[in-house]
Amino acid sequence: MSKISSEHLARGAYVYVRQSTADQLRNNTESSRRQYALADRARALGWSEVVVIDDDLGVSASGVARPGFERLLAAICSAQVGAVVCIEASRLARNGRDWHTLLEFCALVGCVIVDEDGVYDPRGINDRLLLGMKGTMSEMELSLLRQRSVEAIKLKAARGELHTTVAIGYIRSEDNRIEPDPDLRIREAISAVFSRFAQAGSARQVLLWLRQERFELPCAIYEGGRRSVQWKLPTYSTVLHILTNPVYAGAYVFGRSETRVRIEAGRKLVVRGQRRQPEHWQVLIREHHEGYIDWDTFEHNQRVIADNTNMRGGMARGSLRRGEALLAGLLRCAHCGRKLHVAYSGRDGNTARYHCRGASINHGFPQRCISFGALRVDQAIAAEVIATLKPIGVEAALSAIEQRANDDQSRRRQLELALEQARFEAARAQRQFDAVDPDHRLVAAELERRWNERLDQVSRRQAEIDELDAQDKPGLTVQQRASLLALGADLPRAWDHPAASNEVRKRIVRTVIREIVAKVTEARIELIIHWQGGDHTELNVVKNRSGQHRWTTNVEVKDIITRLARQLNDAGIASLMNRLGHRTGKHQNWTEMRVRSFRGDHHIAVYKIGEREERGELTLEETAEVLNVSKMTVLRMIGTGTLPASQACKGAPWVIKAADLRRPEVQQASCGSPRRPLPEDPQQIPLELQ
Repeated sequence: MSKISSEHLARGAYVYVRQSTADQLRNNTESSRRQYALADRARALGWSEVVVIDDDLGVSASGVARPGFERLLAAICSAQVGAVVCIEASRLARNGRDWHTLLEFCALVGCVIVDEDGVYDPRGINDRLLLGMKGTMSEMELSLLRQRSVEAIKLKAARGELHTTVAIGYIRSEDNRIEPDPDLRIREAISAVFSRFAQAGSARQVLLWLRQERFELPCAIYEGGRRSVQWKLPTYSTVLHILTNPVYAGAYVFGRSETRVRIEAGRKLVVRGQRRQPEHWQVLIREHHEGYIDWDTFEHNQRVIADNTNMRGGMARGSLRRGEALLAGLLRCAHCGRKLHVAYSGRDGNTARYHCRGASINHGFPQRCISFGALRVDQAIAAEVIATLKPIGVEAALSAIEQRANDDQSRRRQLELALEQARFEAARAQRQFDAVDPDHRLVAAELERRWNERLDQVSRRQAEIDELDAQDKPGLTVQQRASLLALGADLPRAWDHPAASNEVRKRIVRTVIREIVAKVTEARIELIIHWQGGDHTELNVVKNRSGQHRWTTNVEVKDIITRLARQLNDAGIASLMNRLGHRTGKHQNWTEMRVRSFRGDHHIAVYKIGEREERGELTLEETAEVLNVSKMTVLRMIGTGTLPASQACKGAPWVIKAADLRRPEVQQASCGSPRRPLPEDPQQIPLELQ
């Protein structure tokens, strides 16, 4: 009895075509022909309407989303399909969920399944059992194939012999080992990246220097299965790949990434390329081959790169940030362990303050854990760093001289190697042109064009070297070298030098300090400095009292204004303070408004007219008038001690008690020096000195 009825033939026959990968599409063409030929078999079985679904070519059937399969299920549920035609069960599904879902829908609507072996009706118990076994075998077959291939890969990787691709800077030898590239230009370019990172401590700074110096890096180009090298200006990903690839440390690594599977919208979603931590790498063979750096340097570089990541969270220091705060990213709260933040305020936004929000984030408290100003703490840490580095200051100066010479030499060396390579390619192009038959113009014209391109490249490289020679500054003179060594011996002067930017100071601090743990008490800021070498230093910084800051006017000026306020008004005080050379806390001249503001801040009463008379105090002029003597006589009496008098400061008005004028020695001294009348000659001008 035939399983194909008129009801089946009244509907359409759907031919499902699928291959798992794009590589199978390119190489396994016979499988595609066999599947498309199923449309003829469906017509031979009696179907006039045949629909071919090939939307899933190059898509796996292991449970990932397949638009073609979804389209087939939708057609079956709408009773449009009389038969599903496929080459075998593995083409329809490689997992039990999709396979049994298809069988259930076909059984509900009365749809048969046709493959190369026969026709099956899912409503029949025997056919259903056979189809179930075929689906199970298809799923098991995929698992076995995957397991065999994965285990073979792991065994080969465990021996360090699995090389899918070889990083630039290395080549694969005849015995399936990797060796440094014999091209000297490539090797020196890779080494320059690591040497520059050791100096700068930042992948981004390395990139900026490379692009500023027009320093080209090699990259691999694959054409027809063969690798060629192309030189171009680097990108950030290129520099980061070189710095983070363990192959350059002479290590063989396998299993640095993994594939994770999760369910989204009822379907399996495969996410590949998830990075693993180094301790979870499947294979790690150190000293597997010759490296550009050693393994300890590689691990140090990874720690530096991790610390420079600002978005990694509170455990990373983060890269250098803009701003005046010297210790941004280095301070950690002793109460909650979180990294301190920096807040800027003030008119110019240069007043920094460190604070921790761990209490509000962790426990919901409205107040902060700790908060303190940055000025005193930065100064204390800077002094500690200078004291620590002072013994090696001269060595650092010599290293700076050597670094400048190395930078210039590295740039010129790369240009010379590029010119040498360009000359070689031009000579090879010339040999190819000379070897061709001149009558074969089609070939000769192309070779001549390539030769001209190589010659142009030689000209460009030579022009770059000439430009570098023209811009190349002469080496350090004897005076410059001596000045640099003097700065090395006097680190405080080098630290405060105008040419030393705040970024340079931050980089120096980060080089020697790993982190600083801060704790705030009522009167002090307690700091524990963790140095890079593992040592620790405790440091206490006295907190500012209320009203104390770097713009606070000194105590001497406050005492002077307090005493002058009992003798002069605000305008007189401002004039006298400027004449005496005193300045405000911000090093500005005094004005009437500034004196008034200063009095208000320090609660100093304003001068009232007549208060001196109430206290029985006289000025120098008033004293001379009462005693009927000149001001110079009064000054001589004050100088000899005959007449007691006082001044708020040198140059301030004299204050004389009226009661002291009645003293006998004062009366006797004033009687012996009567005031002489002015001469009648109007052309004579009196000269009075105080």
